[in-house]
Amino acid sequence: MATNIAKMIDHTLLKANTTKAQIVQLCEEAKEYGFASVCVNPTWVATAADLLKGTDVKVCTVIGFPLGANTPETKAFETKDAIEKGATEVDMVINIGALKDGDDALVERDIRAVVEAANGKALVKVIIETCLLSEEEKVRACRLAVQAGADYVKTSTGFSTGGATVEDIALMRKTVGPNIGVKASGGVRDLQGAEAMIEAGATRIGTSSGVAIVQGKTATTDY
Repeated sequence: MATNIAKMIDHTLLKANTTKAQIVQLCEEAKEYGFASVCVNPTWVATAADLLKGTDVKVCTVIGFPLGANTPETKAFETKDAIEKGATEVDMVINIGALKDGDDALVERDIRAVVEAANGKALVKVIIETCLLSEEEKVRACRLAVQAGADYVKTSTGFSTGGATVEDIALMRKTVGPNIGVKASGGVRDLQGAEAMIEAGATRIGTSSGVAIVQGKTATTDY
């Protein structure tokens, strides 16, 4: 099971103080264990793309991260720039304040700007930051992501007040249906936790604990 789970893990390192040596290690681990992708900040995309050239490991990066409060135009530019540098997956943060204001048109436009900028060259995952939302807001955010053409909905940045829960994954899966990906991120630190998320409907796991998970251990990291 752990081998299969490796193919569902985005091996993640998004801390502000990340060094090149850590990115090199991340990419080496991703190759060794066969993770789906590495997820890195935009400044490391070109480095990761070079290190992973010729492998099956994708390069994922984050857009409008971690607050989501950038403009749609800024997120679109970030997306194009990341793809030019080698990203094949982008995880964008929605405009959370707009969602809470009931400005669904802005939320959808924001997501669509990234989808259109990706233009089929990269998967688009939409981070809704579940820990800040009511159940109604989670449902609305997922529906808007689907309407805007996103490939995935994702629970969390891992940098707010909470991460993924089994309940949120189940709700998101129920909302988006069977054809959209659901990514659990934030707080998944062991194989049991990853399996619970998958059973609830997750098709991708975002974690910095990927090595521990596939080794059947429990990590002490906070993402």
